[in-house]
Amino acid sequence: MAFGLRKRGPSNFARAADGSMTLVEHIRELRDRLFRASLAIVVGLIGGYLLAQPAFDLLKQPYCRLPGMMVDGECQQFLMLAPADGFILKLKLALWIGLILGAPVWLYQLWAFIAPGLHRHERKWAYVFVAIAAPLFAAGAALAFLVVDKGLAFLLEAGVTGTDSQLEVTRYISFVTTMILLFGVAFEFPLTLLMLNFTGVVSARRLLSWWRIVVFICFAFAAVATPDPGPFGMTLLALCLSLLYFIAVGVAFLNDRRKGRGKELYADTADDEASPLEFDRDPVEAGQPVGGVSPIDAPEPVTRPLSIERRYDDVT
Repeated sequence: MAFGLRKRGPSNFARAADGSMTLVEHIRELRDRLFRASLAIVVGLIGGYLLAQPAFDLLKQPYCRLPGMMVDGECQQFLMLAPADGFILKLKLALWIGLILGAPVWLYQLWAFIAPGLHRHERKWAYVFVAIAAPLFAAGAALAFLVVDKGLAFLLEAGVTGTDSQLEVTRYISFVTTMILLFGVAFEFPLTLLMLNFTGVVSARRLLSWWRIVVFICFAFAAVATPDPGPFGMTLLALCLSLLYFIAVGVAFLNDRRKGRGKELYADTADDEASPLEFDRDPVEAGQPVGGVSPIDAPEPVTRPLSIERRYDDVT
């Protein structure tokens, strides 16, 4: 039995990159990728429902480490205001975990839809930025958990009720998850500066000139974002953000040196400053004399065209 080899045409990625796909095909591809991404989130939601209890036990550790919360070796229970609060909280945790578990799939589907519109070097740098963004977000989340662990006791001790007060479970979990998300997004700030530098919007020298403003913004953001009004959480977050900023500036200097930026003739001149005039340039030599123009010969006479009878033969 003979099998014929069928010639495969260009892939959807190649057709989308060269612009040969129609609008209907783009919409159909978007529908398929949204379906795959939703399916991955649903599968992750099922896994997150199974892991919701261990995640809750991890998030309640700062609460259990408060003074007076451990009774006979067990942590005191949270306060619930409605019968369905526990189930709704479990669904919220399952959704968060499902988004994390399904992130490789739905991020790939998003990237596969956007990547054909980018150039080759843009796709290469996008891989690098995504590989850096995930560890930065994880580091910010870990720092947020540490700050909540250290700052929660201060918040309760500073109040009028004392540390023996029970906390409402949904508000406590929302407080912890919001802090994790806020710190994780804040740690992406240096990556934004690198994207601006790699795309040529700002130079490393210009980024370094903003260091006073950036350090002030880091401390102001840390003072507002951290739950601990004391100096521990605010200083820790501000120092981490400032350190990441200076690391990003150092990488930007390496990138500018690799691309040869800053070596232009007027690179040190500000945009609102007139460029200096230099008079030590090589003098312009006198031009060579132009010779006389030779006369143009008269055109040859055009031969008289043949008549129609003599122009074609019998065949034509």
